[in-house]
Amino acid sequence: MSRIPRVLTILLLAGLGGFLTKPEAFAALFRPFAPGDTPPIYAQTPLLTLAVNHLLLVAAATLAASLLAVGFAVVATRPAGRDVLPFARAVANLGQTFPPVAVLALALAVPVVGFGTVPTLIALVLYGLLPIFETALTSLSGLDPALREAARGLGLTGRQRLVQVELPLALPMIVSGIRVSAVIGLATATLGSTVAASTLGEVIVSGLLTGNTAYVLQGGLTVAALAIVVDAGFRVLQRKAARRAGFPS
Repeated sequence: MSRIPRVLTILLLAGLGGFLTKPEAFAALFRPFAPGDTPPIYAQTPLLTLAVNHLLLVAAATLAASLLAVGFAVVATRPAGRDVLPFARAVANLGQTFPPVAVLALALAVPVVGFGTVPTLIALVLYGLLPIFETALTSLSGLDPALREAARGLGLTGRQRLVQVELPLALPMIVSGIRVSAVIGLATATLGSTVAASTLGEVIVSGLLTGNTAYVLQGGLTVAALAIVVDAGFRVLQRKAARRAGFPS
């Protein structure tokens, strides 16, 4: 990350932290967008609480999607797992086949799931599989066969070759896929509030229902800022993984 983007990211993070911890200090900025005597700052649930819940939900979904997608990619790239590829690709494409709202509706169709965090988590996991799976599959299947042969010549077992050679070399691309999935998840998670999940979508929905543009801006800008910060963080991890793998960063 060059100097200017790093400085801008730090400033954005500082501004976001200040807004979430002391939102009333920004009331004057949002007052022109609040109708009548309506409070300009959303106060039904603390914004910091909603932001933390939002991040935790996306983190849990991204972790689950990463484990599933990378697992499928590993199995599909093993000699004995070639037949798994069509099934794995179908599962990875499942979430992208339907809009996020439809995925939430399908999740709610199961009575034991109900409303709240669980259907949102299911939707986010399904929606986040494809970018991680495709990057993991491409990076693992695209490795130079000579590297595998060299590792085999050193006497490494299949599992050792995977853990010590293949995954470290594929990691930069895998992190790139996880980054895309996480950013998509941050935006998609706002829809969770339509099924009573505690996310920043609550602020946006409230603003839309009451005609309060200030609330819509607060929710939307906070999600956008979080996405920029998370994206920057994953880019740093991606460069570190590339350096460890010996690639130019």
